Amino acid sequence: MRPQSGRVVLVTGASRGIGRATAQLLARRGATVVATGRDGAALAELTAEIGGSYLVADLTEDGAPARVVEHALARHGRLDGVVANAGAGWVGRFEQMPADRIGELIDLNLRAPLLLARAAVGPLRTAGGSLVFVSSIAAVGVVDEAVYSASKAALEVFADVLREELRGSGVSVSTVLPGVVRTDFLRARQLPYDRRFPRPMPPSRVARAIVAALADGGRRRFRPRWLVVPARLAGAAPGLYRRLARRWG
Repeated sequence: MRPQSGRVVLVTGASRGIGRATAQLLARRGATVVATGRDGAALAELTAEIGGSYLVADLTEDGAPARVVEHALARHGRLDGVVANAGAGWVGRFEQMPADRIGELIDLNLRAPLLLARAAVGPLRTAGGSLVFVSSIAAVGVVDEAVYSASKAALEVFADVLREELRGSGVSVSTVLPGVVRTDFLRARQLPYDRRFPRPMPPSRVARAIVAALADGGRRRFRPRWLVVPARLAGAAPGLYRRLARRWG
């Protein structure tokens, strides 16, 4: 278990939602947080509350992932953990999805965390650090979220392979797969979320799983935990999973 006190942890998408809750929890555990996101005012407010530093950045821009890593090293002298949380979604039938939104989702949900990991691996190896990707239960494949599901599934595969490449290096690679979370991400859906179950959970619940992954380097965490059941079913019996998903969602 890696204690968080004294560690320098970079959190992307820290302006609000899961990223903000994670930054706050890390600070309470004694970590120095490097917060990054697109909303400068929100980041300034967060840093005033928890300390650390922030950098306004759009991770889809060329050079931005490397720039936030360089900021952490220049400002704090080391990098012990990275939480790749920034992401975007789109809900609706694929044929109705604007073409430019496809590229935006792939750039932010997949390309940006890959480039962030590439920039961070060297410093994390020096520190014996942790890399956590915030994925989604949609990685198993969710109807009306085809591109989002594809981006998260690809992120899961990347994390599995990178973990093997880094075996023995001292760097842990983890993913956290939340279900429905009560954030702006949910409120901005094109289609309203009107299901009675599962109920949206607070971002703080996912933040606790992320901080636990930073500490113990565990391979994969689902929140809520029961989501491991449909995930395993989707892998072991995809036909049955699809039939149940059509019935129950």
